Amino acid sequence: MMRLQKYLALCGVASRRRAEKMILDGMVQVNGQTVREMGVQVDEEKDQVAVGGEIVRPEGEKHYLAYYKPIGEVTTVSDPEGRPTVLDKFRDYPVRLFPVGRLDFDSEGLLLLTNDGDMMNRLLHPSREVSKVYLIKASNQVTEEEIRRLRSGVLIDGKMTSPASVRLIRREAFDTVLLISIHEGRNRQVRKMLEAVGHQVVSLKRVEFGPVSLGDLPRGQWRRLTEREVEKLKAIQ
Repeated sequence: MMRLQKYLALCGVASRRRAEKMILDGMVQVNGQTVREMGVQVDEEKDQVAVGGEIVRPEGEKHYLAYYKPIGEVTTVSDPEGRPTVLDKFRDYPVRLFPVGRLDFDSEGLLLLTNDGDMMNRLLHPSREVSKVYLIKASNQVTEEEIRRLRSGVLIDGKMTSPASVRLIRREAFDTVLLISIHEGRNRQVRKMLEAVGHQVVSLKRVEFGPVSLGDLPRGQWRRLTEREVEKLKAIQ
């Protein structure tokens, strides 16, 4: 027996945290009955679990992919507005994949996809402090004092951000290119950090997620992670 949210994670449906929300939203059925409360135990040998009416089962082989998400795709399984999603390119993939975290519609770069719900949960948990690195172009000239503020933390949405690593790449007359590394996952965090010091983000590309780098992967293309990359991800506890 195991908790329903853990079973969903083993099936690659979502992280445990996301699975809990799916349960509360009435998206999960056990033996034909919709479940809306936490704490339900299921027997993987006897019980039948479905999400949105589709039966799900634990998947033996785990898959780990790196995808270069272009601007103009949403990082969700489906979109009520009918916009393209990152999973459109994986409809024919042999197993159900889910994105690890999010990238905004108007952002691009590295996105990990997997059917390993437990790993997804670890990578997204705030206590793991997994670093994400972004190459950004900001409006106008970002001063050294503003860079120091970004490094030490700024106030966004009523809460200070954790210290960030910020490296100046290039400063031009009308824009500044920075490499910013953060380990938090707050909504549109990098954009809001720049707004807090008086600048707009002109473009944003994620180039690293933990030990995985975007490298020279073409925009809109994907690759399987190497064994070494997977080992490093699994080492994050």
